[in-house]
Amino acid sequence: MKKGNQTSPVEFVFFGIIEDTTWQGTLFGVFLVIYSITVAGNLGLITLIRINPCLHTPMYFFLTNLSFLDFCYSSVTVPKMHKVIGFPACVAQMSLFIMFASAECYLLASMAYDRYVAICSPLLYSVTVSLKIYVLLVIACYVAGVVNSVTLTTSTFLLDFCNSNIINSFFCDIPPLLALSCSDTHVCELLVFAFGGFIQMSSLCIIVVSYMFIIIAILRIQSTEGKRKAFSTCASHLTAVSLFYGTIIFMYLRPTSSYSLNQDRVVSVLYTVIIPMLNPIIYSLRNKEVKDTLHKVSCSLLTQH
Repeated sequence: MKKGNQTSPVEFVFFGIIEDTTWQGTLFGVFLVIYSITVAGNLGLITLIRINPCLHTPMYFFLTNLSFLDFCYSSVTVPKMHKVIGFPACVAQMSLFIMFASAECYLLASMAYDRYVAICSPLLYSVTVSLKIYVLLVIACYVAGVVNSVTLTTSTFLLDFCNSNIINSFFCDIPPLLALSCSDTHVCELLVFAFGGFIQMSSLCIIVVSYMFIIIAILRIQSTEGKRKAFSTCASHLTAVSLFYGTIIFMYLRPTSSYSLNQDRVVSVLYTVIIPMLNPIIYSLRNKEVKDTLHKVSCSLLTQH
């Protein structure tokens, strides 16, 4: 594939997660199990929320979209862990992954805002977080994801890739692709830092500020039981935020000189494979309403059989 006077590869070859090929069969089995749990967990959580009218609230609407995004960006990367990927498929994989991951940043911020209103202004909750508002919030999350995806994907694939066609990763991600480019990557790196940094840091600021007010409100609650209930509504979200932002910031908000592609492969596994599997488990185990719904559905299925 020619771009200007340079020639970019028609296809890329993934290095994979580890160099030792004798472990490929074992890793395939492990990731197959993890991906199966991810699909079952996220789609199962969406189904439980949809079938229980008591869960048709803003918090669970956001949670439905979180499960959808986790399912999507895991599905974009994990099933494609084979050795070879075509150039157009690589472009599509990167653009979809960036879109879903960016949308999740703002969705987690929207969920923090939802918890802030629920705890700090409970009497105004139904007015402040109305159907129209939370639908618009979710749409804005996806729009931000699309803008970030188009910008970063375009800037990356306008580069020439003539050093090699072996991607030192298991999916088409920006840092390993920049390492293959024989073009000047400074503009692309600046865009990644600017756009990626803005989305990550602005959404993280919303989360931090929301939780500052939440903590102040919880400390004002007199009863220990009241404090426990208020905190329990935030614990799952805080866990998900810590896992997601910890790995994303480590991956993308660093100077290129500090990149270690071997180390980054391991970190990539966390946010593309492990976290999408853990999120529905975290929210299910710590959520009484979801557990009650799961119990009722299970009992109903057992009774029918």
